Amino acid sequence: MPFPIHRPRRLRKSAAIQRMVRETVLTPDDLILPLFVCEGKGVRTPIGSMPGIHRLSVDQLAKDVQEAYALGIPAVILFGIPDHKDAHGTEAYNPDGVVQRAIREIKSKVPDMVVITDVCIDEYTDHGHCGLIEGDEVVNDPTLELLARMALTHAAAGADIVAPSDMMDGRVQAIRQALDGDSHQSTLIMSYAAKYASAFYGPFREAADSAPQFGDRRSYQMDPGNSDEALREVEQDIEEGADILMVKPALPYLDIIRRVRDTFPVPLAAYNVSGEYSMLQAATEKGWIDGDRVMLEILLSIKRAGAQMILTYSAVPAARLLNG
Repeated sequence: MPFPIHRPRRLRKSAAIQRMVRETVLTPDDLILPLFVCEGKGVRTPIGSMPGIHRLSVDQLAKDVQEAYALGIPAVILFGIPDHKDAHGTEAYNPDGVVQRAIREIKSKVPDMVVITDVCIDEYTDHGHCGLIEGDEVVNDPTLELLARMALTHAAAGADIVAPSDMMDGRVQAIRQALDGDSHQSTLIMSYAAKYASAFYGPFREAADSAPQFGDRRSYQMDPGNSDEALREVEQDIEEGADILMVKPALPYLDIIRRVRDTFPVPLAAYNVSGEYSMLQAATEKGWIDGDRVMLEILLSIKRAGAQMILTYSAVPAARLLNG
């Protein structure tokens, strides 16, 4: 047989040609930086299982947000670590809570930075679950009122987007109705629509001090074996008023990202979670991989799978590399 007419290697002849024909391009615009905000002043506490990541007091947080914005990162997502925790997570919806103060500080220092807030009470409860407890059960409907109150305080403080991560049924609708009823119609909802009960969250539990004090979260987070269920969850959240959908985690669920992208023409985010980040850092420290190249390859794979926004603890170093 004569040699094939088509020679794919011609399109790989040089770096310039490869750039011209590249199908997926990663930029700082794709990245969202997660930040952990705590009480106090001048606090910058390293998180042992997440090298390079810190718990930050509000004054320190503002410095990191300014750096991220200067690198072209368009958004941050805030997770609060209060000094006081109780069974009802009352600090979650305190108008002067640590996240609410952080929102106001960011908006005063970097007004164009998009501020997203995690809406879940697990970081604020003494039991560490994402919902209220009755007996030994995490109850759904009574939790919705608290999530709505929490979202309202974030919106009132100036948050651009609220992101419910609790996986309670009906929480998107409850939050949307509360926001619209209190003149916050322009506040977006980024729903953790397909959030799996994953072992990849381990380092986050240390960072946010949110490990459950009993049981686990499998009664409300999704079974890792289910794919069709993710589409049902996403469709329900769209019907309830979500503006942006999220798949979490990202790397073990690239197939879910692609299925959601192919099925629903809505903005889609994915969370490159703490366990994924920590594995990368550990292998890099051991000298087993080229950490920078692997980091960018991971993020590119998430975008290639269909995510338009990537929440990642690697946002700052990735943006530096992408900016050249």
